Amino acid sequence: MGLPDGSDQGPQQTQALLSATQEMELQRRDYHVERPLLNQEQLEDLGRWSPVPKTYQWRTWFRCSRARAYALLLQYIPVLGWLPRYPVREWLLGDLLSGLSVAIMQLPQGLAYALLAGLPPMFGLYSSFYPVFVYFLFGTSRHISVGTFAVMSVMVGSVTESLTEDEAFLQGLNATVDDARVQVAYTLSFLVGLFQVGLGLVQFGFVVTYLSEPLVRSYTTAASVQVLISQLKYVFGVKPRSHSGPLSVIYTVLEVCAQLPETVPGTVITAFVAGVVLVLVKLLNEKLQRHLPLPIPGELLTLIGATGISYGVKLNETFQVDIVGDIATGLIPPVAPKIELFGTLVGNAFAIAVVGFAIAISLGKIFALRHGYRVDSNQELVALGLSNLIGGFFQCFPVSCSMSRTLVQESTGGNTQVAGAVSSLFILLIILKLGELFRDLPKAVLAAVIIVNLKGMMKQFSDICYLWKANRVDLLIWLVTFVATIVLNLDIGLAVSIVFSLLLVVVRMQLPHYSILGQVPDTDIYRDVAEYSGAKEVPGVMVFRSSATMYFANAEFYSDSLKKKCGVDVDRLIAQKRKRIKKQQMKMKRMKKAKKSQKQAASSNISSVSVNVKTSFEDIKSNDVEGSEAKVHQGEALQDVVVNNQEDDKAATVITLKSLGLPQPGFHSLVLDLSPLSFVDTVCIKNLKNIFRDFREIEVEVFIAACYSPVVTQLEAGNFFDDSITKQHLFASVHDAVTFALYHRKSGSNSPVLATKL
Repeated sequence: MGLPDGSDQGPQQTQALLSATQEMELQRRDYHVERPLLNQEQLEDLGRWSPVPKTYQWRTWFRCSRARAYALLLQYIPVLGWLPRYPVREWLLGDLLSGLSVAIMQLPQGLAYALLAGLPPMFGLYSSFYPVFVYFLFGTSRHISVGTFAVMSVMVGSVTESLTEDEAFLQGLNATVDDARVQVAYTLSFLVGLFQVGLGLVQFGFVVTYLSEPLVRSYTTAASVQVLISQLKYVFGVKPRSHSGPLSVIYTVLEVCAQLPETVPGTVITAFVAGVVLVLVKLLNEKLQRHLPLPIPGELLTLIGATGISYGVKLNETFQVDIVGDIATGLIPPVAPKIELFGTLVGNAFAIAVVGFAIAISLGKIFALRHGYRVDSNQELVALGLSNLIGGFFQCFPVSCSMSRTLVQESTGGNTQVAGAVSSLFILLIILKLGELFRDLPKAVLAAVIIVNLKGMMKQFSDICYLWKANRVDLLIWLVTFVATIVLNLDIGLAVSIVFSLLLVVVRMQLPHYSILGQVPDTDIYRDVAEYSGAKEVPGVMVFRSSATMYFANAEFYSDSLKKKCGVDVDRLIAQKRKRIKKQQMKMKRMKKAKKSQKQAASSNISSVSVNVKTSFEDIKSNDVEGSEAKVHQGEALQDVVVNNQEDDKAATVITLKSLGLPQPGFHSLVLDLSPLSFVDTVCIKNLKNIFRDFREIEVEVFIAACYSPVVTQLEAGNFFDDSITKQHLFASVHDAVTFALYHRKSGSNSPVLATKL
């Protein structure tokens, strides 16, 4: 789960593959491609495009065969697949040593983390046995160490302590405080397992992708701070009241500080000495790691030594140092979870289920990548869920994967979950025979074990410096998660963190980077002219691109940014054009009315002329024809005026920006680079149509380029293409679109797009 350290092994490995001469030749080498200019229609014909046939996976669910049944059996019980092929000679010794090393750590951590969960120490041993063995049967990771974990324990502890403060709650269960906490814990474990198994069976393993690495690391760091604060009462020997809900951490710190005058000196000295011994042993293990076959079991030796000293010196009676007390030996019979608690615990159970799975799958994928095998996230959900579900019947509290034990399991030669099975059998031996020997173990020593083991998670505070340099949005997620978890407690803090990180994704999708592209000289590559000084805009062609897909949340921002970047106030120009066209229409109407009245007058004159012609027969007889000829010529002149006016009307029906006296855009074509689009919705399609309409109205032709086939299919399904927008407006690349736009302009075709007809 570590953040990247910024190493550049990739470029070094790439350079190592090429000699210096080959690299120089590669830099000098040009390649030339000759192909026709392709729009979408031509590309589909050339590539023989056909829709991919739909596959319905659900149909396979109802097919039954022997091979499918065997495959399902191996899928859900992976141990049947790998255990028969287990290489005993190569791996068994390593797994045995690794399992013993993990068990030595598991024992003190199980006892300590049970106190962290507000339970008697014995239940930590139960939680270190049953879930581990169940995961051995169903898990797919070969290296993670399942069992008690500090973050899970503190989440359980916050639930058990908050609920058992209520006297009415205790009366409803008819139990003491300790018994009620045990009942809450194993019921919570059952619900957590139920959620995890259910999510795994419905293939919901991808839910962990919504927990980003900065979020998980910050959350575990905040949880480790809560763990540290929860152990202060054992370090100082004070007894503050239990607090739950928002600000509970702050209240606990204030109350511990208020009770510092009541500190038990023997408890502080015991915790300090145990902590120093544990730190020194860990430092010694790091120094001698290469020379020791197994790490020195500092925690186990500290527990044994502290128990012996406590028994011999009578720390509890002489110095008032709290001890663990009686530890029952032997296994306990299974019990059913308390159904009446389901409604109370369901919210906390879901939060614990998600956090536990996120931690386990993150570590599992790290070690799987390191050792070259695959971890099935859905089966991991099922395996972890069954561990908690079955553990709930045996009074275990929810478990996950421990980072420190996983590192020990892998570094001491563990190859499979056989190591986990060995460690669980060792814990079983402790439960059956040796548990009662730790009766005089001081609780302050267990607190020291917990605090020292927080070292790894406390180191995650260094993420702040790294993220400040690498990505400040991730830093914001880290800080918000940390503050929310500390202030609002673990369950509400997790919900707030997830909602905040998803909102940030939406905001970043709404506000992508918009750019105008220019051509890199002598290439078909187009880059942002603001970033590449050598990239030049193609005269007359504007190329626009967004860094994110366009959908309903950012479609309007896309249009606004396009109109802003192109340097033309498109909306104002359209409004002016329509206004002037309207004025011209009004003027034409007045002219038509005037012409109509003139026509009526002319027709009356023509009729009078014809009457005069008919009635001037006597004048003809009398050789007085000059007057009648003049009237006939006047009628012919009026008819010529009417014909000329009709021709003027036809000429006036084509109106351009230039004829209206409006400024023309500095480009004649617009190319939209849609390569970032991964999908389109109805709002995106409508927005693209509006862009075509608006820019065509200001005499700019629009083309789109570099759409992927699924996007083109979605455009077709959304009725984007019609008589005015065809696949001939969609090109295989930006360069194809630019080349066509330049050719289209030079050809001088009188496209109806470049003129608005009334």
